[in-house]
This record gives sequence, structure tokens and C-alpha cells, in this order.
Amino acid sequence: MSEGYNPYQNMLEVLDAAGHELGFIAEDYIALRYPERELTVSMPVVMDDGRVEIFEGYRVQHSSSRGPCKGGVRFHPDVNLDEAKALAAWMTWKCAVVNIPYGGAKGGIKVDPTKLSENELCKLTRRYTVMIMPILGPDKDIPAPDVNTDAKVMAWMMDTISMFKGYSMTAAVTGKPLEIGGSLGRVEATGRGVMLTLLNLLEKTKRVTHGMTIAVQGFGNVGSVAAKLLQEKGFNIVAIGDATTAIYNPHGINVGAAMEYVIQNGKSLKGYQEDGHKIITNEELLTLDVNVLIPAALENQINKNNAEDIKAEIIVEAANGPLTKEADEILRDHGIIVVPDILANAGGVAVSYFEWVQNQESFMWDEDHVNKNLEKTMKRAFDEVWKVHDDKNVSLRMAAYMVALNRVVQAKKIRGIFP
Repeated sequence: MSEGYNPYQNMLEVLDAAGHELGFIAEDYIALRYPERELTVSMPVVMDDGRVEIFEGYRVQHSSSRGPCKGGVRFHPDVNLDEAKALAAWMTWKCAVVNIPYGGAKGGIKVDPTKLSENELCKLTRRYTVMIMPILGPDKDIPAPDVNTDAKVMAWMMDTISMFKGYSMTAAVTGKPLEIGGSLGRVEATGRGVMLTLLNLLEKTKRVTHGMTIAVQGFGNVGSVAAKLLQEKGFNIVAIGDATTAIYNPHGINVGAAMEYVIQNGKSLKGYQEDGHKIITNEELLTLDVNVLIPAALENQINKNNAEDIKAEIIVEAANGPLTKEADEILRDHGIIVVPDILANAGGVAVSYFEWVQNQESFMWDEDHVNKNLEKTMKRAFDEVWKVHDDKNVSLRMAAYMVALNRVVQAKKIRGIFP
């Protein structure tokens, strides 16, 4: 994250612009400029060598106007309160744009999980869960996986809540293993949503998909699944990268083989080789001459320093906030289409909602049912955003924010302000 960059301020600027486009006065949405709750916690953990280390964590609830708060938990050294606030707000807009009855939340722990043993990570996760448990619950705030967290971490969180409650609370978190109430299709959901969003865009813009080249920055769960599904649809994935390395192959990368390598080698692409490949930097990956660029890593990857060098015709934001506001303006001036994160990567929260519904009903859907519902949800959301984009002659980002903000504002107006 660049020095002086405040992701929450970035979100507020886009929010204000969307409010202006909708003709709202400040009072219509002033409450949405502030999170409902911000919780900072300190967590002592007894490490494997017997010393006690203190970790800092956060949970932010941005809005509960449309339903329980929903959002991931990330473990990363750069986690901070402003980031959590911005991500919680983006979750509010994401849930509203795909029209599921949630508000936004986000949480995290400032930690490098690669430096902890599994025992230490388990203890830290459980302690964090207990510290934020007063504001958690299936009808209050439902955590999910995010950067450096997965189904195992969600299982620990669910079990911790269940132990305190005295019974199994499967609906308390989503992104769980199947054996304890997870949903089929959840692991692939965000990447599948990215794939569906690109297909929806290409259909609207009447572009031919055959031979289209794609570069994917970030090869975690979202980036790798999106790359795999798009390759299966006939797209040419010419570049992939993660925090350790980036690979370019103009003839196309074998995404399946790369995914297998990452599983076998500590979730890292470093050292992966195939015929015709070339090692490049992540900065070079972002500026490749490709049809589609999919940033699926962290925030602020495309900014005023490199936006002028972007050559892709289309950017699909698989990560949260990968573009700064300045970069957005530069890319728009260059005629580059940007599909915003709150629409493009909403597949994960959509299937999280499906998982929560299944838990509440104590009934498991088959994978085909999950995927068909996801496809319908993403298509409906894209069509609604595209219509605003077309009718109002605004960017897709502004259109998505307008759809989302309007829904949340209407909910707040109907409910009124307490007391």
C-alpha cells in the first residue's frame, strides 16, 4: 500500500460521487459515511516456545440496514483499521449490488501467518473469535475466509463459537468445510463469479471471445479458479503471478499444472516451470499487452504511478480495491473498461449467502443448484448495473455504486432513524 494512501477515504470519494449522481442530499446517506461499529482487540497468545506474544485484531461492521453484517477475516502483516473500514464498506455495496439481504463487515489480524505453526495459528484464531464474539452471530455478523484464511480457519471459528454457545452453530460463519455445513461450490464461487462477469461484459459489448488473452495477478483461490474456468471457456491465459513470482507464456500457461504445483509447494508459484515460459515481475504482468487484465491480489495495485502503462482493453477487479481513484480516472480517459470489485467478485458473498441459507434450513443443495443460482444472481446484477451505466452514461463502477447506494438508502429510509 503506497504511503499516504487511505482506502477508506478512497471509498468515501466514490460514495459521494454516487450520491451526487443519484441526486441525494448529504442527509440521505450521511450515516453510511461512518461504520456502525469498530472493534480493536489485543490478543495474548502463548507461542510454542513458551513466550507470550501480543497480536492486534479488528472487526468493523459498516451497515446492518439490509440484514446481518457479512464479511471476511484476513491474516496479513499490513492489516489496519482503515483497511478494515474500507473493506467493510465495500462489502455493504457488494451485498447490495447483487441484492442479497446482508450489510458489510470485515475483520483481520495483523500477523504473518507463514511465521506461525498450525498450533499457534489455531490458538490465535480462537482467541480472536472469542474477543469479537459479542458482536458475532448468524443474525448479527457472519465471518468468512479472506486473504490468508481458509475453510480450516473458519472451522476453528465455528467450533469456538459453538463451544461457548453449547450447541453447533453452523450458520455462525461461512466458507466452512463441507463436513460441518459448508456449501458445495463455495471454494470456486468468487473465481466463478469473475468468469461469469467477464462473459456477461463480452456479451453486452459484442466482443468475440476466441483468442482473447488474459493476465491474472494473484494466484490464490480467486485468481487461480478464475484463470482455470476462463481457460476452460477457451481464453488464452498468458500470464499468472503471486507475491513470489510472475510467469509469462505467449502460447498460454497450463493453469491446471500451475495450480497443482502451488498446492504441492507451499501455496507459491516460485520455481514453477513449463515450456516457453518467462519469469517477469508483477509490475510487468500488470502492463502486458493483453485483452483482459484480472487483478486478484491486494488493494492499490494499479495506481497513478503505473496506470498510464496499462495496455489491457478490459480490467475485471477480482481483488477488493485493486485500483485507486486516480488510476480509475486515468484508465477511463484511455477508454479502458473497468468492471468494479463490488460487482465482479461478488460471487463469493453470493454463495456465502447460499451456505447461510442452507445452514438455516438444515438442508444441503447440490453443486449444480448452487452454480445455477450463482449464474442467475450475477447475470441479474450485471444487467441492472449495465442499464444504469447505459442510461446515465456513467462508468460501470459509478453505476454499481449507484445501484448499491440506492438500495441501502431506501432501506434506511423505510426503517427510519432510531430513536
